[in-house]
Amino acid sequence: METQNNNNELVLVTGGSGFVALHAIRQLLDEGYQVRATVRSLKRKDEIVTSLKNAGISEFENLQLVETDLSADAGWNEAMKNVDHVLHIASPIFLRLPKTEEEMIRPAVDGTLRVLKAARDAGVKRVVMTSNFGAVGYSHRDPSILITEEIWTDPNEKGLSAYNKSKVLAESAAWDFIRKESNGPELTVINPVAILGPSFSEKLSSGFELLKNILDGSMKAIPNIELAIVDVRDLVDLHIRAMKSIEAKGERFLALSGGTMTLPEIAEFLKKNRPEVSAKISGKVLADWQVRLAALFSKKAKAIVPLIGINRKASNEKAKKILGWQPRTKEDAILATVDSLLKFKQIKTS
Repeated sequence: METQNNNNELVLVTGGSGFVALHAIRQLLDEGYQVRATVRSLKRKDEIVTSLKNAGISEFENLQLVETDLSADAGWNEAMKNVDHVLHIASPIFLRLPKTEEEMIRPAVDGTLRVLKAARDAGVKRVVMTSNFGAVGYSHRDPSILITEEIWTDPNEKGLSAYNKSKVLAESAAWDFIRKESNGPELTVINPVAILGPSFSEKLSSGFELLKNILDGSMKAIPNIELAIVDVRDLVDLHIRAMKSIEAKGERFLALSGGTMTLPEIAEFLKKNRPEVSAKISGKVLADWQVRLAALFSKKAKAIVPLIGINRKASNEKAKKILGWQPRTKEDAILATVDSLLKFKQIKTS
């Protein structure tokens, strides 16, 4: 992998208070970069500093926080000033469930274009954008097909959630923008699967909620949903490799440990490897038809239905070959997540 030099470059990380972004800030600081992170409110500064201290960061002179929002132009030009690279990790935040899918799609597309336009105007070298697997593999349900970066989700796929539709349309808009801009930044896109791994705070991402619900028994029966997993530390490592690598220009990379596990398989794995927290795990497996039936009455079940039958057998060979990426196993990521749930007292030992 041919890389560009660090030279104390300034990297902008969007969505600075988020699970992935905090890991990105930590790794960038460890590697000697200057880091500027965007937050929707500077009132979250203490929360971010505490999380980074939990991550082992003790010096903060190389970190700046700036207040911006993906839904507004204010602050973005200032945020991009003198920036060499952008890790665009932030996603729009919804304080309530949108009434229409357009309410979710429009902010995702507009927010992405807002970041890219500000990066273009500031002369940023490269933007590494976090998309997700929902933009790649949700239209390809044949388990005999190994999903690669060449594949795209059809935004008109029947049953596609508004969230995943927003992801595929935002990524498409990003590539369209770059193709049309002769003086824009370089673009690389990372498409992660389910993100697990250690947390720096008690704030739970969606992956943590899923494991917590399995472990604390609130998931009374476990749906037979297949997951591909990536550890957050490896996901951030891939972002930084993509930022530095000359060969990563104009490429997208799937981020996954390799292989898949169903939720019942994860439950059995936890019973064997973390028995001290597994006493409440349900032994019941929920058939797909039962999930669809429950969805008529339950919002939680309704949210699960789009996950049924998705082929998550995907390849990480491109990231390994081009960027020298060597991710941890999915089992390591699961155990690190459980250890964080214990550390921050989100679950109890039996």
